[in-house]
Formats: sequence, structure tokens, C-alpha cells
Amino acid sequence: MTCGPSRWSGPDTVSYVLKRLGQTVLTAFLTILTVFVLLRLAPGDPAYNYAPPNPSTEQLEAIRKQFGLDQPLLQQFWTFLSNLFHGDVGTSFQFKQPALQVVMDRLPYTITLAIAAIVVTTIIAVPLGVWMARRNNTAPELGANIATIAGQSMPDFWIGFVLLIIFAVNLSWFQPSGFATWGELVLPTATIAILQIALISRLVRREMVANLAAPYITVARSRGVPERDLTWKYAFANSAIPVVTALGTRFAAMLNGVVIVEVVFKWPGVGALVVDALQRRDFPLIQATVLVTVILALVVQLAVDLVYPILDPRVRLGEASS
Repeated sequence: MTCGPSRWSGPDTVSYVLKRLGQTVLTAFLTILTVFVLLRLAPGDPAYNYAPPNPSTEQLEAIRKQFGLDQPLLQQFWTFLSNLFHGDVGTSFQFKQPALQVVMDRLPYTITLAIAAIVVTTIIAVPLGVWMARRNNTAPELGANIATIAGQSMPDFWIGFVLLIIFAVNLSWFQPSGFATWGELVLPTATIAILQIALISRLVRREMVANLAAPYITVARSRGVPERDLTWKYAFANSAIPVVTALGTRFAAMLNGVVIVEVVFKWPGVGALVVDALQRRDFPLIQATVLVTVILALVVQLAVDLVYPILDPRVRLGEASS
């Protein structure tokens, strides 16, 4: 971490935010253009996915014309660019609606799941990591370490199936799929959180062990500072930036759609939507999904960067992540 002399000021913040927003727009633009090209270069004809069984050549040509796929690639590219600058990424082949609107209809479900998972992760992982650090090299800490390694090693789909069998099938506490009531948020949230808790708690433990062994803690302890203050006001305060960075990164990944979990629990979010779009080669829907998720991820990272100077006044904007 590179430190500067003071907390950011108003003009510095505005300049930094504008710069990052420009980078966000450029990154999203280049990403969606790359996806556009790769989709067209991939083998296969989307027309077959929307044609009746044993389609004739005329039927396939009509579908290609309907979707604009009969035009030369450069013409498709120019049409795509013109529409993109007007906020239009195309009409979904499958839903016959603006692709961006289809994604936005599904996005609240993914955001709800992501927020629930990151809140549960933070509430459990941070105290657990601090507890492990305070009991470093003890039998309880070894047991917790083994448990977090196991949680980190188990794949999402396996955790999801186990939770479904136990709590939905055998105990009938929750519905196995969908999102009709808030109770159905529990199992997918737990599935995501188990892995994230394992990752974040181990990070918190590592940072806390290093800070608790630092000379400034020894000096503070010799001056009679209570152990609780040493743990939270001193050691954890100096561990906060990498922890917040990790939480922000994980949250951004969740906003991109926790694909496996959404498929296992038939969660009506962006992850399940993009899987279906890929299978049906719905080009506009894939492009709209990429555009929205990239922007969300970059905005989350910007928000994390803006938090750095609040956590540590020595940090200057744009330097904490280095």
C-alpha cells in the first residue's frame, strides 16, 4: 500500500471520479465490442435455434433476415455501433423484447442474492478471522482453519445439492427452487456464503496475525491499551483495506451472476439468463448481459476505491490498490 500525506479533498475526488467513470465507459465499450466479434466468429448458426424442426433453406433465410444476420459482418458491426451509442444493444432473439430491458428485469434478483451473500459473509467471516488470529497456533484455531480450508475446497454446485437434499428434500424447510418468498433466499445465499466465508476469514486471519505481531501493538500494549482496543482499533483498522478490497471484489463477482448457484436453485437472475442465452445463441441478450455486469463490477470497484481514504487518512485516491 502506498500512502500519501492526507485524506482526499473535494476537487481531487471529483477529478478522480470523472477519470474512473471515463475508464468505466471505455472498458465497457471495448468489452462489449470484443464480445460482439467473438460471437459472430464462433461456429454455429443461431437461425437453427429459432427454426421449426427440419427447417427449409427459405425458413432459415427468413430468420436470419429477421435478426439482421443476413447482412455482411461489417454492416452488422456498424448497425450495432450506431444503436449502441443510442443505448440500444438490440432485440432479444428469444424474448422479442429489447435485450437491455430483459436483463434489467432479471438484475434485481441477482442483486438481492449478491447483497444477502455479502452481508452474511461479512457478518460471519470478519469476526471468525479475528477470532482465529487471536488464537493463532492453538487447537481451536487449527480446527477452524481446517473447516475454512474444507469450505474453500468444496465446489458451489456440490454445496448447493447437499443443502437442497438436507433442507429442501429431507426436512422440507425450504422450497427447492425459484423465488416466491424470502425463505427461498436462504439456501442459495448459504451456498454462496460458505465459500466466501472461507476465503475472507482466512484473509482476515492472515492480516490480523501480521498486525498483532507488529511493534506498534507491543508498544500500545505496554502502555496499558485494553486488548479489545488493540484488536479492533489498532490491528483490525490496519487490516481493513485488504479486507474491504476482497469483499468488494467478491461482491462484484456475485453481481456478474453466480451462474452455477442460479442454475442449481433455478434462481431467476442474470447468471441463469446468460446460460440460456448462450445455449440459444441469443446475441443481443448476451451483449446486454455483458454490458450491464461489466458496468456494475467497475462501479463497485470505484466505490471500494473511494472508501480507502476513509479507512486510512494516509491513503490517496488511486494508490491504495497498489
